[in-house]
Amino acid sequence: MTALSKFKVLDLTRARAGPTCVKQFADFGADVIKIEMSEGMGDASQFSGARHGPDMQNLHRNKKSLTLDLKQKEGLEIFYALVKTADIVVENFRPDVKVRLGIDYEKLKALNKRIILVSISGFGQDGPYVKRPMFDQISQGMSGIMSVTGDPKGGPMRAGVAITDITAGYIAACGAMTALLEREVSGEGQWVQSSLIQAGIAMMDFQAARYLMAGEIPKQVGNDHPTSMPTSCYQSSDGYINVAATGEPMWVALCEAMGIAELATDERFKSEAMRVAHRDELNQILIPILKSQPKAYWVELLNQAGVPTGPIYDMSEVFSDPQVISQNASVEVVHPKVGKIRLVNQAVKLSRTPAKITHSAPELGEHSEEILRELCYSENQIQEFKTKKII
Repeated sequence: MTALSKFKVLDLTRARAGPTCVKQFADFGADVIKIEMSEGMGDASQFSGARHGPDMQNLHRNKKSLTLDLKQKEGLEIFYALVKTADIVVENFRPDVKVRLGIDYEKLKALNKRIILVSISGFGQDGPYVKRPMFDQISQGMSGIMSVTGDPKGGPMRAGVAITDITAGYIAACGAMTALLEREVSGEGQWVQSSLIQAGIAMMDFQAARYLMAGEIPKQVGNDHPTSMPTSCYQSSDGYINVAATGEPMWVALCEAMGIAELATDERFKSEAMRVAHRDELNQILIPILKSQPKAYWVELLNQAGVPTGPIYDMSEVFSDPQVISQNASVEVVHPKVGKIRLVNQAVKLSRTPAKITHSAPELGEHSEEILRELCYSENQIQEFKTKKII
């Protein structure tokens, strides 16, 4: 038994934000039908790289694939038939595209009042920028993320992952789950919306709140924490570590563990605010001390003292770490053509109905005929759809 096995999701998404949303449903057992263009209809890669590549396989596992031309009348009719039996439709087209295709919320609601439409866009469904194209890099800049990331002397810096794409997808999935719960009361679906720009602003969190409430414009501080010191990345004798001594008890514990107890009462560092104001002086004291011993020494010593400390890993080190291994952060599935592959496991654990990643991403149109038969289309009709390149 999987948590979401009773739900059907129609996946019209591409790139990253939309598939990230749908992945939450697929991992927990929803019947997910990925509706995509065939190779003759346009770019079948959907901005996810090669079909058998890491990105496509990681984003689109546990799904069925139906190729469908929504611009043809018969293709749209097939989609409408699916909508009548579905719970959720997820799309991340530009806002006007769904209206042109005839798959906007008002149209879908007329077919199925319980349907939930999830729309993920760059800037939202209205406003002065509604027609602009958007990618994660743009939203990282416009949400303020790049203004607080990187070295103060190095100019704006993007985060190393597509953070607004991923966050917009997770927010959308949360919204869809909320709408499903509300539907149990009202009996009706609704339109759920998220956007990359608002996801980025949400990720700015306390940095955005500092501006909204106090008028402070946060600046880049490199690897230092903007409001808590010493919380930063430091070089040891054999690599880099993160140390996070937040608050007075941890600050005192850090000083005692490092053999610099006198620093705890130094006037320059006697409060969090003072340590932030004198961050450069503090770092100049800590850097040579931390550089004198290997990272394993500091990780053990400072954690024993109650000060969170950890090494800086590359990806090979991440998936070799015993704690990561114990949490099953990766999962192995068998691809019918590629063989055994490892994917990033679902990060949320449920005690009774856990996520189960059982299938690699489907081949393009792999389930088209199966899905059409379930809709009671005849073999002759299916062959005609192929001839007309509807599927």
